Amino acid sequence: MYCGLCASDPGALAGQFGDVSPGAVAGHEIVGEVIRVGPKAEGLAVGDIVGIGAQCDSCRECEWCKDHEEQFCPEMTFSISTPLGPYRRGAAAGRQAQGGFAKFWRGPSRFAIKVPEGLDPAAAAPLFCGGITVFSPLNYNGAGTRAKRVGVVGIGGLGHMAIMLAKAMGAEVTAISRGEAKKADALKLGATKYIATSSDPEKDFADHKRTLDLIICTISKPDDATASLTLDPPSLDVNAYVSLLRPRGKFTMVGFASQPIMPVFQPQLIHNSADMGGSQIGSPDEIRQMLDLAAKHNVLPWIQKYNMDDINQALVDFKAGKPAYRFVLVNTDNGGKM
Repeated sequence: MYCGLCASDPGALAGQFGDVSPGAVAGHEIVGEVIRVGPKAEGLAVGDIVGIGAQCDSCRECEWCKDHEEQFCPEMTFSISTPLGPYRRGAAAGRQAQGGFAKFWRGPSRFAIKVPEGLDPAAAAPLFCGGITVFSPLNYNGAGTRAKRVGVVGIGGLGHMAIMLAKAMGAEVTAISRGEAKKADALKLGATKYIATSSDPEKDFADHKRTLDLIICTISKPDDATASLTLDPPSLDVNAYVSLLRPRGKFTMVGFASQPIMPVFQPQLIHNSADMGGSQIGSPDEIRQMLDLAAKHNVLPWIQKYNMDDINQALVDFKAGKPAYRFVLVNTDNGGKM
């Protein structure tokens, strides 16, 4: 019925993750109605509305799978046609996984997660990759509890969801973006404070040092949060952002960059006992937790819909930086609503 358009899709189709398979189908923010259930499928019935994110299988046997952290499985299968995509187990072993830029999708039931009643399935689609990408580090680092003050760098596809989710978790949110253009949107999304950055982040942050417990950095290109992953971003001045952290604070990157970031000045980390790291997607259990939170607090990503037949135009518009803040493709043939 619906499939979100993520920066990883044009990146994969452009060969960023390796050679593209012939007949590759991208798309990994999939929401649809279950029309068939295999004999070994669990917890699903025909008629259920479910979503599938970036991961569509794992080995089920490693320590990570057994601990319900399937996103760390070394044999993880992505629901997108890349060298990381072939299924590795069962009757489908060796077969290339396919994505949601299609009328139908088939895969293992463990990674098909029910969309809670009352949550708009079209708006829910971006949560299955972009949403879980920011929810996972927010959840792991205790947004709203241990991390009461959360900063979000970049108000784009990922960043706008990070603001809404962090707010729903009880955190005070500071939005950080280049210039003043997105201030009104950030405050409407739930941010309490807004820091406009310029070419001199040291000056921009002078009055905000040691104010944040956790920073989620969503940008792939510092001056354009919607940029395609195929673009090379300049170095990110991480040292300036680290100065915003309170003692034992954490700076977590979720946006991919194709160039190294600026070297980190270690004494600043040491003196503040601060951490730097990254985070990827979350497990099926964590996706369910996020969806329940979204349904309870009416967290709805800001979307613009394109008919699936107009996917080529959607890709052109996406690369031009037009999303405000996520594109969702609609399969009207299967009941998707424009």
